[in-house]
Amino acid sequence: MVHDLPTKRELRPFNKMGKKSRVKTQKSGSGAAAVISPKEMMNLVSELLQKCSSAAPSAGKEWEEYTQIKALVEKIRKKQKGVSIIFEGSREDHFSDLLAWAQECGASTDGFTVANFGTEGYGLQATKDIKAEELFLWIPRKMLMTVESAQNSPLGLLYSQDRIMQAMGNVTLALHLLCERADPSSPWLPYIRSLPPDYDTPLYFQQDEVQQLLGTQAIPDVLSQYKNTARQYAYFYKLIQTHPAASKLPLKDSFTFDDYRWAVSSVMTRQNQIPTEDGSRVTLALIPLWDMCNHTNGLITTGYNLEDDRCECVALRDYKENEQIYIFYGTRSNAEFVIHNGFFFQDNAHDRVKIKLGVSKSERLYAMKAEVLARAGIPASCVFALHCNEPPISAQLLAFLRVFCMTEEELKDYLLGEGAINKIFTLGNSEFPVSWENEIKLWTFLETRAALLLKTYKTSSEEDRSLLEKPDLSLHSRVAIQLRLAEKQILEKVLASGREKRQQFEKKLEEGAPLPRYEESDIALLENSDAEGKLPIILRKLEEVEERPEEDSHLLNGDKSEEVVEEEKVSQDVNSNLDLDEKPIESLKGQKEEANLSASRTEE
Repeated sequence: MVHDLPTKRELRPFNKMGKKSRVKTQKSGSGAAAVISPKEMMNLVSELLQKCSSAAPSAGKEWEEYTQIKALVEKIRKKQKGVSIIFEGSREDHFSDLLAWAQECGASTDGFTVANFGTEGYGLQATKDIKAEELFLWIPRKMLMTVESAQNSPLGLLYSQDRIMQAMGNVTLALHLLCERADPSSPWLPYIRSLPPDYDTPLYFQQDEVQQLLGTQAIPDVLSQYKNTARQYAYFYKLIQTHPAASKLPLKDSFTFDDYRWAVSSVMTRQNQIPTEDGSRVTLALIPLWDMCNHTNGLITTGYNLEDDRCECVALRDYKENEQIYIFYGTRSNAEFVIHNGFFFQDNAHDRVKIKLGVSKSERLYAMKAEVLARAGIPASCVFALHCNEPPISAQLLAFLRVFCMTEEELKDYLLGEGAINKIFTLGNSEFPVSWENEIKLWTFLETRAALLLKTYKTSSEEDRSLLEKPDLSLHSRVAIQLRLAEKQILEKVLASGREKRQQFEKKLEEGAPLPRYEESDIALLENSDAEGKLPIILRKLEEVEERPEEDSHLLNGDKSEEVVEEEKVSQDVNSNLDLDEKPIESLKGQKEEANLSASRTEE
């Protein structure tokens, strides 16, 4: 996506326009010192770090641990009340400065403005007709806040001496954001002033609102996110107060938990990966103005133009004057949107729930099943997805279930039988069943599994719908209930689909219908078909990865980046996995000129 547009690479100071940046530190009473002594705060923070760095709780004790950490954090927040750097005026007051700054930096500012869209919050509004695929927005590198700009800032000295920051770009960005917010001369103030003063990520949920998520698949990640953020805060509070390299940082006198929670949420909801200037690797970045766009279903329409050194976005569809301009954030489930972006997307075409399946190593046929799966490129133990659309299962999951339900004779046929190698190609293809009995078994299994998962919820779908009708429901509680209802609806759909498929194949068995014959020439059909379910399983990129956490979805091309490998080493060294959720680009296309970007922000 290279366009012949002028390149502006020089970085020059921003000449502030409009109102001067009005930054002040609020204090309670006669000042922070009157509220709590530095020694008392350090003791509280040390207690929090110790609590968050202890071994993972035993099964069933996660909620108890969360409530203990939450209570300690609230104690710290109470002591820090009123001590924080804030901006005067409302967020809306600063949008004109954001647009003026963007124009001065060489970004596009014609054709749109920032507007309030009610329940969707702030977004970009077209001020003229925009055609689909028309380039309407570009942001030069000089406007971006990146790990590299952090290294070249007052934070650079601490960065060079702290392995956590070096390993975790998202943490660095959060601290970079806070340092720049506290600097009256920061060139990024027009952007920082335009950010939300708070967010709707689970980090901002009250305890009873988080409780609404109990039983959902999101709850482990929500509790982990809170614990990790509390641990990060405690670690960096101590570091900033004691490390010589941090002595001149503006955070030293004002670094509250609320500050860090805000910075974490700003980064978590907005960060993306972009190529470095030479295109040799990727780096994390915050992209001003572009990150105002809200999400809708569609395709990735943003890329990075290395020739002109700027982020570029083309229109997802035709937009009429005064319409809201949307972008597509990527194929995220609603659980991911709630956890990492702070909103629930009602019409999410990519919603799904996870299901962990594995062949028991104690099973007599384990070796044979594992071998067939290995030939198909599927692990013997794997986390799959059940989808909201039809079919509810992927080609990979269909292949796994077929092998999982195979008899010894069927396994031998796929390992040693005539054309065994080629038959592996059919495992994920719905048109070539192993046998009618195998199909009946796999759909019965799926039907039973979905029914069992539905029983784990403490409320029914009907009860959730009734709760959502209550007018006094808080926004966060509403989002939590919407999420758990969406999970149930997917499972109910899988249950109904499993029952329908089982009955369909029972009828074929009863009628003695012949199995579709697979011919070697069908490989061409499988390879050239557009239908996902017909693709040879081993020729496709495996969507589900063996027993890995959801957070690893930011890895490129299925491999661990150097940053992630180093992060794991650091985690072991300091007995602290300081994870911030990192949700960068959807993919790099391997071209120097272009890298797709997947938005990682909340609807404002």
